Amino acid sequence: MKITGCKIFLVALPNRRHHTWASKMTAAIGFHALVRVDTDEGVSGWGEAPAGMTWGGSHMRYYGESPQTVRHLIEDHLLDAITGADPREMAVLHARMDKAAKGHPYAKAAIDMACYDIAGKAAGVPVYTLLGGQFRDRIEVAHSLGIMPVEKCVEEAVEAVHEGAKTIKCKTGLDPSRDVDVVRQLRERLGDDIKIRVDGNEGYSDIWEAIRVTRAQEEYGILLCEQPVMGARDLARVAERIDSPVMADESAWTAHDILELVEHNAAACFSCYVTKPGGLYRAKQQADLAEALGLYCDIGGSIELGIGNAANLHLGAATRIATLPSVAPVSKPEGAAGPSIAGTYYLDDVVTEPFAFEDGAVLVPEGPGLGVEVDMDKIKKYAVS
Repeated sequence: MKITGCKIFLVALPNRRHHTWASKMTAAIGFHALVRVDTDEGVSGWGEAPAGMTWGGSHMRYYGESPQTVRHLIEDHLLDAITGADPREMAVLHARMDKAAKGHPYAKAAIDMACYDIAGKAAGVPVYTLLGGQFRDRIEVAHSLGIMPVEKCVEEAVEAVHEGAKTIKCKTGLDPSRDVDVVRQLRERLGDDIKIRVDGNEGYSDIWEAIRVTRAQEEYGILLCEQPVMGARDLARVAERIDSPVMADESAWTAHDILELVEHNAAACFSCYVTKPGGLYRAKQQADLAEALGLYCDIGGSIELGIGNAANLHLGAATRIATLPSVAPVSKPEGAAGPSIAGTYYLDDVVTEPFAFEDGAVLVPEGPGLGVEVDMDKIKKYAVS
């Protein structure tokens, strides 16, 4: 089987509400690049790049991408490198892409997803089988609130829990008083059985502010403290002085970052997802190294549409250390059954069938490849030139 070409589609989906975090307060979510890779045997696969210009590694180690840069990289650099290659030979594909362009993991991840989709379809197996097998068939949803007024956070959390969510994720990092108050009010309204995790997205001004805020939040019980400051060294200084586990996200893009985190004792866990390392192939390498070094993880993401969400769920199914509740959307097309709040960030999707949501968890799609079918009419409907 040989790759014969690919096509890139830019789409913007309608948001259920504006979703923000400390490093992204203005741009809407849902403007993504979708990639279809075609082969000489008539089997095609789909990938997704939820790239954002304000999203990157600590201290600008990894740069922001956009749907337009993804399209440029693929059309002008990566396509020539992969044309004629066998889409099932993942290591070879990545070597070709890395030779053609340094970095740009979101563009490479979209191609990687599509090739895994092709490989699974050709073999008649789900992608998680290609990644080593299925440790779990679902990922517990951590419903993400974004930075909003406290009363809106509490109101939405109550609704999400009513629909079945068991974990709430609070975006923080811009207002220390608000960040403590939102955890306090959530705990008072939701009770002790609901898990609450916080994510500062590197927003605190220094480690001392991060420590003060986290210690105050700990009085109300938090599951973990995610990336309150930039860089492994400063994360380590925070980790020494709080009781909760520190999770790395912006500081955990590659397998090399995992080595740095362990060297500094900077984090107990990290957010593992398909796009940061450059695809499923690299993400599984990162996760396997982390497991060997004693870390655990969630399955993070950039509020993907159904294609990218499916890839993340397959990664979570095949990753033994992916034990934490994760911001895995409950992807569903408009009008389909499913929650209206819990794990729901868009009013529609480009996949034809809703993802199943049971007992606070989203189920990994079954079927060959990524296990999703793409609705071309929706891609046309939400197309951005």
